[in-house]
Amino acid sequence: MRTLTHRLGVLGAAAALAIAPVLTAPAHAQAGSRGSTAPAAAAAAASSPVQIYGAWLCGSDFCTWAAAPDMTTFDTQNHWMIDRGNGSPSVNLVVLAFVDPLKLLNGTTDAGDTNGVPNGMDQAVVNYFTSHGVRVMLSIGGITYTADWDTALTQNATSLGQKAAAVATQLGVGIEIDYENSSSPNLTGMQAFINAYRAAHPYDATGANPAARLTIDVAAGDRYLIALDQYATSNWLTTSNPVLDYANAMVPNKQTSTSGSESNWLEHVDGKPNYAPPIAPLAPAKFTGSVYVAGQSQVLPECNNFAGSLQNSTSSWVESVAPAGAGSTNGMLGFMFWAAGAPSTRGQTTFPPNSCQGGVGVGATTLSVPVPMPALRQN
Repeated sequence: MRTLTHRLGVLGAAAALAIAPVLTAPAHAQAGSRGSTAPAAAAAAASSPVQIYGAWLCGSDFCTWAAAPDMTTFDTQNHWMIDRGNGSPSVNLVVLAFVDPLKLLNGTTDAGDTNGVPNGMDQAVVNYFTSHGVRVMLSIGGITYTADWDTALTQNATSLGQKAAAVATQLGVGIEIDYENSSSPNLTGMQAFINAYRAAHPYDATGANPAARLTIDVAAGDRYLIALDQYATSNWLTTSNPVLDYANAMVPNKQTSTSGSESNWLEHVDGKPNYAPPIAPLAPAKFTGSVYVAGQSQVLPECNNFAGSLQNSTSSWVESVAPAGAGSTNGMLGFMFWAAGAPSTRGQTTFPPNSCQGGVGVGATTLSVPVPMPALRQN
């Protein structure tokens, strides 16, 4: 059974404390004076417009995508994503979640998968979005498949990377790495996976080749998934020698406030020099910030009321947060929403009558989100 813990996991801050006991201060305290002054300072600084405004999408079967959907029903459920009410899409990116990495490695064909790819992640679904200028990616992993990531990386990380690249070619999509091992990630194996993928699809700053888009998920801030975050920031997400296109700072275990979201994201910008090894600063142009849009007990303003939403209240900060040791331009890349569709066996969906034109869609208009997504800022 999949739940909202896909984005962070049930351990949350407790896991971080277990592997890094020196990290006891809450997010606001760790951000320090920069955390409290950055929004005001950033508002007066140069800003960069939002380039990424995307949503993870779970099918009607709670992220399994086990059956190819009836496309008439699929359109009824998800039409808001391609039409915010004026014929323009509400998002410029959709990430289909999730692919089991072990099934992908083994090329499993069973009741829910064909050659390791969920049956619902088919060309018809991809074309539904790309025909409207919306980029599509597949997310490999999620908290449910952490152990399968570990097994697949140990068995044959290179072959897994090659198979992921082949699926990307076949469907015309990018790939997202969602590897949520918080204590002992197989970084050697992940490096081999990435090397194999990049051998097939080299880094493409223009964004012209959809299959060349390769990203990674990190925690909301720097205090969870620490080892993965440290390695990714130093080795895969630099502006001088980029390997991955960008990272997504995932949602925490519950929706936060405006200041809480900004403090989490600021941890990535500032890095953690006091960690051993330290986490280097991450260029604002190398990551997005995420907020919940569904799966809660009630419909969220992020879905249906832009004026009261986090994407509204944090947007000036997101567009203007200054680099703190990495990168040279102000502003993060944009926002991601967890998750459209039915992300949980409990809680609200984004299917009618809860579709999200009034929140995500109005935000796309207000923030002048470009569709299709342009070449991403590189520094």
